[in-house]
Parts: sequence; structure tokens; C-alpha cells
Amino acid sequence: MNIDTFLRPIKKIIPKRLFKVLQPVYHWLLAFFAGLVYCFPSRKIFVLGVTGTKGKTSTIEIINAILAEAGYKTALASSLRFKIDRDSEKNEYKMTMPGRFFLQNFLRKSVKAGCQYALLEMTSEGVVQYRHKFIQINALMFTNLSPEHIESHGSFEKYRDAKLKLFRALEKSRAKRKTVIVNEDDPASSYFLNIDVDEKIKFSLRNLAGFSLKKDGIMFKIDEMTVQSKLSGEFNLYNILAAIAFVKTQNIGMNTIKSAIEKFSGIEGRMESIEEGQDFKVIVDYAHTADSLEKVYEIFQSSRKICVFGAAGGGRDKWKRPEMGK
Repeated sequence: MNIDTFLRPIKKIIPKRLFKVLQPVYHWLLAFFAGLVYCFPSRKIFVLGVTGTKGKTSTIEIINAILAEAGYKTALASSLRFKIDRDSEKNEYKMTMPGRFFLQNFLRKSVKAGCQYALLEMTSEGVVQYRHKFIQINALMFTNLSPEHIESHGSFEKYRDAKLKLFRALEKSRAKRKTVIVNEDDPASSYFLNIDVDEKIKFSLRNLAGFSLKKDGIMFKIDEMTVQSKLSGEFNLYNILAAIAFVKTQNIGMNTIKSAIEKFSGIEGRMESIEEGQDFKVIVDYAHTADSLEKVYEIFQSSRKICVFGAAGGGRDKWKRPEMGK
């Protein structure tokens, strides 16, 4: 029986008001014992944490593809799946960032499998519950920020500040070299760059020599090289640039990067095209904010669209239902 199983019955008998006061200690204890049980495996592997409202899963998958192209063994934990080297399983937890014991065990298995990199999606709600504690992070990436989880955090500012706690934790990390990679085009970028680390990397559309966005792909020029991607949409261009910004810190050359990006065809549920012989196009996308929906619709501006969508999974974030309906 792990400490989590032991503490849960105790949690139920503590009055709610008292537990609210003790909650940080409760979550800290779970995180500490999880790290202790699995011998703090993050100290033996390079950990990249990716946070932001949108783009985390796609960015991690693109990074994974580039690292694999370069010959590295990788592990990744995302809202879509858990992967250790060549073994992959679907994420059935209905949460992006699972519990502390799961994450520490996942990292230990990754180390035992000989993986050099662990790519982790990290969420604001996970941070509030200290799921990031006792995971030694080497690099953190910020993709973007828009209103999300307002009901659970209380305000947009508190949502942003929860993500910032990750970056403050990186400042105190014992990692030999600490790096942040930040989307400079996002209005909140200055908050995430105001961090005392060894290396700050910014990515922006403004740094490109040129780019074009089409329904069937993206073309862009970077470092005097033209890259053609099978992905579509400006948001995916940002995901690609985020991935490039990180892998370049790992001394991976542009030829390898270009090769991996041009081979990468996308992932399940992210601008996924469904082809069953129909004479119309079907796209499945994990757009979960009004802004995300607009970005998807922009790709097909000239087409007649029938849109089927859902929001507030599990009864959460009910505030955004009317916004998405508009």
C-alpha cells in the first residue's frame, strides 16, 4: 500500500475547512513519498516540462519525432498517451498530468529503459496539487496563455500564476543547466521570461524569413533553410517553432530537424483528417477554447462548415460554454 492509499481515508474524515488549511502539506507529503519510493529518478534523465493553455501535446510529439530522428531514446507523458522508448499506451486517466506516484514510477521506468529524455506536459491544476514537486526539471517551455480553468483557480491571474510556479521551481532546481523556452509573441511572455535561469530562448513568427499557411500544409524558412510540414494552421507553426527552439539547445542540426518535421504527419485528435471515401472533409481537433475553435475555422474560411463540438468536460469550466457557442 502506498502513502496515497493510506492518506485518502484520513483525508475523508478531516473537516473540509481544516483540510483546506492542511491541503498544501497533504500534497507535499504525497509528492515527497512518491519521489522517495522511486528513488527520485528525474535526477538521472533530462526532463523537459511543457506548459501553456494550448499546443502542449502537439509540441511534445514534434520534439519526440526530432529527438528520435537524432537517435535518442525518449519517454513522454501527455494528455494523449504515455510512451517509454517504443512502448506506448493511451492516457485513460482523463487528466493531462497524472498523480505523483504515477509520474515518479513513469520516470523510473524511463530511466531503466535507457531513455535520455522525458517530455512531460505540466498543468496549472497539477502544480496546485504539487505534482511537479520532487521532479528535477532541466528545461521548461511556455507555449501560450488564454482563459482556462477559471472556475477551479478563481481568476485568469491565478491561473497564470499557477503556471509561473513551475518556472519559480526551476529557479531552485539542482539541475546543472536550467533553460526556459518561451513564445515571445504571447502577451504573457514577459512573466515567463522574468526568471533567473542559465538560458532563455525565445521563439516568434517574426524570426522567420517567410512562411505560408495552406489547408494541406505549412512552408517556412528558418536558418536559410526551407521546411515543408504536413501540418496546417498558424497554431501548428508555433508548435513547430517551439520544438525547434528546444532541440537546438540540445545541439541537434537543422538537417535532422528538417527531416523529422517533414516526415511528421500529425497525431490523433489534433487536426486529424478522417478519410472514409466521403466527398467532403472531416477534421477532428482537440480545440477546447473559443480561440482554438476560431483558429481551426480560419483554415477553412472559404468552405461551408458544419461544426460539432463539446465543452466543459467532466462538468468543468462551464463559463466557457456560451463563449464557444458564439
